[in-house]
Amino acid sequence: MAAKSSESEKKVGLTYWSKDKLSCPVCNKPFAHEIMRSGNGRMIAGSLTPELHRNFEPSAKYGTIYPLIYEVGACPHCNTAFFWNDFHAKISQADKDKLAAGADRRMQMCEKIFPHYNLQKERTLFDGCAMYYLALLSYNDVSPEMIPTLKMAIISLRLAWLTDDLHKCCEDHNYDLISKMFYSKALFFYQQAVLNETERKEKSSTLANMGPDIDKNYGWDGVIYLCGLLEYNYGQQDDLQLRLKKLNESKISIARIFGLGKSSKSKPGPLLTNARELYEKITKLLKDDEF
Repeated sequence: MAAKSSESEKKVGLTYWSKDKLSCPVCNKPFAHEIMRSGNGRMIAGSLTPELHRNFEPSAKYGTIYPLIYEVGACPHCNTAFFWNDFHAKISQADKDKLAAGADRRMQMCEKIFPHYNLQKERTLFDGCAMYYLALLSYNDVSPEMIPTLKMAIISLRLAWLTDDLHKCCEDHNYDLISKMFYSKALFFYQQAVLNETERKEKSSTLANMGPDIDKNYGWDGVIYLCGLLEYNYGQQDDLQLRLKKLNESKISIARIFGLGKSSKSKPGPLLTNARELYEKITKLLKDDEF
């Protein structure tokens, strides 16, 4: 009993439920909003990865935490999931109808990867992954006004991180393979978001927070950088000439955005450093293959 009591106290100290419930814009039913508390040693920032993902060190009181999982919400009644701000956004009736029609499909698809997920209790890493996947499916059913493509890119990348964390917790469930799948999706959606911006099909660059993580907003420069990084790490390998062509395009975009070789005090230090390292890696690869 003492062990269970200690675990309960730990959970209560990590999150709380908002006083007012949210009304789902799709089914109009209320549901609770779980919020992670800050301070008191909950979030101990660790290293920043080349993917601009912030690692957090386990704390003595709270153990390993996953702040990312609290950034999306999911309606337990219709399985519509969004970033929290979008539950307050104006959604067209056509989008609402499409989301309502897809409620069962989202649940069934999510169950295939995250069986027996629970949307009505304090979330675990597993439930958090399920909510992100529901969000990926939900944004796929909305119009360009909600800037869904870039949001799906960010969600896919976060899902790659989170399912990798899940794999570390339970290595016999193949979540490492699921993580690779989400990296591939992230590559597709990031590049599609840039294409949509270029062709003026979707105002991707107007998204207020482009993350990709929660500790810093790296903006459109971060999007361009991640397009190149994901292409370098996870791009297709079957067609060598196509791969080299895409990498050369990424190299040009990175050089143009970051002004490599010039003073660039306006760019965030970590982003500029990582961009320079990626530029050098791509340059070496292209040179070795005599592109």
